[in-house]
Amino acid sequence: MKNELSFDTKVVQLMGHCPTTGSIIPPIYQSATFVLEEIGISKGYDYTRSSNPSRETLEFVLKDLEGGVAAASFSSGMSAIDAVMKLLNTGDHIICSKDVYGGVTRLMTDIISRQGIDASFVDTSNIVEIEEALRQNTKMVYVETPSNPLLKITDIEKVSQITKKNHIILCVDSTIGSPALINPLKLGADLVVHSVTKYISGHSLIIGGAVISKDQELADHIRFIQKSIGAVPSPFDCWLTLIGLKTLAIRMNKHSNNALLIAKFLEGHHKISKVNYPGLESHFNHEVALRQMKNFSGLMSFEIDGTLSDCKRFLNNLRIGVLAESLGSVETMFTHPATMTHKDVPPKQRQREGLTDSLIRLSVGIENSDDLLEDIRSALQAI
Repeated sequence: MKNELSFDTKVVQLMGHCPTTGSIIPPIYQSATFVLEEIGISKGYDYTRSSNPSRETLEFVLKDLEGGVAAASFSSGMSAIDAVMKLLNTGDHIICSKDVYGGVTRLMTDIISRQGIDASFVDTSNIVEIEEALRQNTKMVYVETPSNPLLKITDIEKVSQITKKNHIILCVDSTIGSPALINPLKLGADLVVHSVTKYISGHSLIIGGAVISKDQELADHIRFIQKSIGAVPSPFDCWLTLIGLKTLAIRMNKHSNNALLIAKFLEGHHKISKVNYPGLESHFNHEVALRQMKNFSGLMSFEIDGTLSDCKRFLNNLRIGVLAESLGSVETMFTHPATMTHKDVPPKQRQREGLTDSLIRLSVGIENSDDLLEDIRSALQAI
């Protein structure tokens, strides 16, 4: 038997079982505190903010799936990203993907900026823009790939060559790819972050985040921040995430296969002016996606060839797909950035960044592909 198990096997087996009772699913250690045997002697746990068996199991699984030395779980994706930002000091500079989750933009422009940390937002899919943004005080490059909602692909290996040369931390938000499709640490990243709310848990049940580190020094820093700030997930949320993780491999295959079929359909439809999906040969960084991803995930965006009213008419006529401000769940979800996730962004700024009134984000679920295609086809006929 080969030494290294395949991802599909590990994702099912790593959670383990209960050694005490033989229960095939380990129990939830839903406790705030733990009893000491005597002064100075514990069974490895004292207070759940510091550590908990349920969270420890989740962190072990995530660490192994990403190929890191350690993982730290958080109560949300944003709290995980905030922990990464706390590695920076006053006077430091960070380079960040321009097309990035809106919460990250707010964190950098409205919060860490008040701590004397400066952020530059560039198109990280263009290596030249990263090089031109470098400063003497640049301490981190933060990349989201595939990006949300325009699905831009950044070449992690090429970026890591720049960061290593300049002794800069490279952090990659890999939420959309998940460990099933891409492992940034193996491509040269120092840290990988996830909103485990999305594909990792997969069922819209919990809010959570994680940071996985490539080396022990960074892992120790992140662990200290996790313990000190205390933005940790509950034992129950950790347990639910572990249950969801067991089906990650098969879910990501279904998400990706459904998405490619829908992207090809939309690309050929006369009422669609543009489709952003890295699995399409027309995607400007399709070759990079082929090289660094095992498949292309379930997220895409596209533009209706029409007005804002046409977009609303399409969205309001969907029967299976639901309107929701999330992604990565088993259900198919549509989002209209201009009126939902990015409604607070000034219209001119949205236009400059490609977030037009006709842009729709689609998180493709695992339903029957024929049903999904018919639902979209029918809604387009309403325009």
